[in-house]
Amino acid sequence: MNLIRTSVLNGVAVIVRMLAMLGINKILALYVGPGGYAAFGQFQNFISLITTLIGGAFNTGVTKYTAEYAGDSESQRAVWRTAGSLSIVVSVVVALVLYFSSEFLAGSLLNDRGLSGVFVWFAVGLVFLIFNTFLMAVLNGLKEIATFVLCNIAGSVLSVFITVLMVHYSGLKGALIALATYQSVAFFSTVFLCRRLGFFKVSNFFGRPDSGVVKNLIKYAVMAVVSAACLPVTLMLVRAEITETLGWHAAGYWEAMWRLSAAYLMMATTTLSIYYLPRLSEIKSYSSLMAEIFSGYKVILPLTVLAGVLMYLLRDTIVLILFSADFEPVTGLFMWQLIGDSLKIGSWIIAYVMLGKAMFKAFIFTEIFGSVLFYLLSIWLVRTVGLEGVVMAYAINYAIYWILVWWVVRFSLSRMKLTNEVSS
Repeated sequence: MNLIRTSVLNGVAVIVRMLAMLGINKILALYVGPGGYAAFGQFQNFISLITTLIGGAFNTGVTKYTAEYAGDSESQRAVWRTAGSLSIVVSVVVALVLYFSSEFLAGSLLNDRGLSGVFVWFAVGLVFLIFNTFLMAVLNGLKEIATFVLCNIAGSVLSVFITVLMVHYSGLKGALIALATYQSVAFFSTVFLCRRLGFFKVSNFFGRPDSGVVKNLIKYAVMAVVSAACLPVTLMLVRAEITETLGWHAAGYWEAMWRLSAAYLMMATTTLSIYYLPRLSEIKSYSSLMAEIFSGYKVILPLTVLAGVLMYLLRDTIVLILFSADFEPVTGLFMWQLIGDSLKIGSWIIAYVMLGKAMFKAFIFTEIFGSVLFYLLSIWLVRTVGLEGVVMAYAINYAIYWILVWWVVRFSLSRMKLTNEVSS
């Protein structure tokens, strides 16, 4: 399956997910306002932190090695059994910790111990959430794109339904409970859609871990821990800085801009995830790898830039339709955010080579560097420029990050090219 075909097929799921996300944004804007948006974003980053630590620790590796071992079903099953068994053990332990520390977490992250119940809901559903992401990783590695798309659509529909229901009856608390549970509920729709596929047997997902597979997955576990400790934590720290300096409403405006950005970038980011990672994992030659990289720059990046230009021109209408008049200050954040988005996608096309080729040291270094730089730039510019400073920091950070990852990956690929030339 080539890049164009994958992008078109994935586009169906992306459109549904985008509509779902924008619909949820509108619901939140009407029911909880800018202040509630900030709390919602804080909890969302916490969920991302936990799920990346657990599921992400294995799922990127599951996708890579499932694709790499295409045609070797026994090796694939060894990967699935190992990752599945480790995932359930770790998720149960983390769920117990979340359950018994729910009041502390609510007070520390949401400034309201009365919201401890949302952490309890998250803990109860955590195992199902992790296995939903695990099954999706297997589908991705097997290139079962049609089923992958259907699972994403089902999850998006469930997210809207649960959010509407919970926000209507419980306001902000309901929105947080919906955020904590909808991915867990999506597990059951994923199982239903996967049940007739050849790989879907319980015995394939549980068993004695394979020591060789564990060794391979450890690299991705380290990458996942770094990712979990970088992006979500950095966003939480930046949001805390904005709140302390400019107030909760300002943090809510930035959260609205961030979520809008994530919605329109979804086509690019999911295509990179479901096409690029498996494809880069199976490529062995330097010339083929470079061809894939440049195809990304010919297709994905221009579409991202075009979408950004359209977003900027329609920014006033977009904010009014998708949020409310209370979010008018968000329009002042569009220019720098959209510049940063294009720079981000440009850098990620290169950065995915590090994941596909298990360049874990390079990945860890660039992730930490980018996150620290974004945080430091945000502190400086928010204090000197105001709220617009955080989106300026975002754009500057990804311009520097793109240069860095290109230099790091180019150095690694030069060695790959030399190896290919010697072997030929």
